[in-house]
Amino acid sequence: MKLVYFAWVRERVGKAEETIDLPAGLVTVADLVAWLRERGEEYAYAFEINGLVRAAIDRVHAKPDAPIAGASEIAFFPPMTGG
Repeated sequence: MKLVYFAWVRERVGKAEETIDLPAGLVTVADLVAWLRERGEEYAYAFEINGLVRAAIDRVHAKPDAPIAGASEIAFFPPMTGG
């Protein structure tokens, strides 16, 4: 699965994207975020506040309880503002 990081999430993780093999048992976006936090300090820092970082599954916004099975890409980005 391809993971893509945008804006300050990318800066904190230290990379724009990566391709990973997910371990068994990850079912939702929230599960993935919890697993990412355990991968190292940079991930823990990027995802330190629950619910702050947004996700998109295959370019469609997704909530933390969204299933990730079958996804080819999950993107993470900070909250957006507009004007």
